[in-house]
Amino acid sequence: MKGHVDSNMRPALLGGTPVRPEGPLAWPMADPDILEALQSAYREGSWGQYRGVHVERLEQRLAEYHQTPFVQTCGSGTFAVELALRALKVGPGDEVILAAYDYPGNFLSVHAVGAVPVLVDVTANNWNLDPVKVEEALSPATRAIIVSHLHGGVVPMQEVMEAARGANAAVIEDAAQMAGAVIEGRKAGTWGDVGILSFGGSKLLSAGRGGALLTPLAEVCQRARVYQHRGNILCPLSELQAAVLLPQLEKLDTRNARRSEGARQVCADLKRFPGLEPFLNPCASEPGYYKLGFQFDGSRFGLPRDRFVAACRAEGIAFDEGFRALHMGRSPSRFRQVGTLTEAERAHAGTVVLHHPVLLGSPEDLEQVRLAVGKIALHAEELRNLG
Repeated sequence: MKGHVDSNMRPALLGGTPVRPEGPLAWPMADPDILEALQSAYREGSWGQYRGVHVERLEQRLAEYHQTPFVQTCGSGTFAVELALRALKVGPGDEVILAAYDYPGNFLSVHAVGAVPVLVDVTANNWNLDPVKVEEALSPATRAIIVSHLHGGVVPMQEVMEAARGANAAVIEDAAQMAGAVIEGRKAGTWGDVGILSFGGSKLLSAGRGGALLTPLAEVCQRARVYQHRGNILCPLSELQAAVLLPQLEKLDTRNARRSEGARQVCADLKRFPGLEPFLNPCASEPGYYKLGFQFDGSRFGLPRDRFVAACRAEGIAFDEGFRALHMGRSPSRFRQVGTLTEAERAHAGTVVLHHPVLLGSPEDLEQVRLAVGKIALHAEELRNLG
């Protein structure tokens, strides 16, 4: 019997009782320290100030945590990528290399500064940027490389940095999904010329919106600050957002350790089901798990991806599809493609991700993931034929 599931347990899509009738675990989670930060900001009036103490404190703490000298906060991680490109003086006529499977905002940020996205393939076992493909894509026009760590998979940064330095290209390390992760001995976001953090409402550090730029280069930070000023700050992080991020930063390492343990448990539990392979990592790392990514093979599992995701959601388990590959549905005039993008197309069609709150949950919460997938696997044929 697949997954050791009681055959009497029918999937919710087939009229059975959901594994989690209350739905996926909520995020952000209840936290008395965040409540105190909100109340303190109200009492002191900083919640409504142009400039108070919280943004400055957050930038200082982020700098200390990442052991980098300069941090500039802003209104979103997406804007932070554009800000990084501008601070690195990337513009019309320049090329920026990035994975063909990546967050779409990175592609659009390259266009925002007038540069050309150069799309390369991802590795076969973790569907993250392939450093070998980066080397093949370098040209005299290459100005920067955007490196994103996605779905619990990481990119071997030493290889990327060697290729970039040989070509005199800047590196933007997008750690929006990897806050607090360690990659080859260094915090994610500190390998390149600029690192990117996101504080979106679903992220590991959550403030509804917000982002930050990390850099060891004074001139890059200065150009970012100058660009943001329009008499006032363009696209800022608010004092209230900074206030609620500070206590979360203090707990980030502890929570990441719990997420890692939860990810190991879920991967071990789901190993018995064919067609669900977790993203593997090619280098020593302690990944962050904003999303726990799987390579989904519908032919092996017995269901198309969209039906698998719908069935999981009906059970109250927060599985989702991944990103669209950046070259899919876009005019070839909007990018330069290097080589085939076979793995990026596989990622486009086959990525499923589990949202991180369950990884902080109880043993029972983690067990519910296995139970839900087991029910779905056991009844795959009936689900496949469901109108």
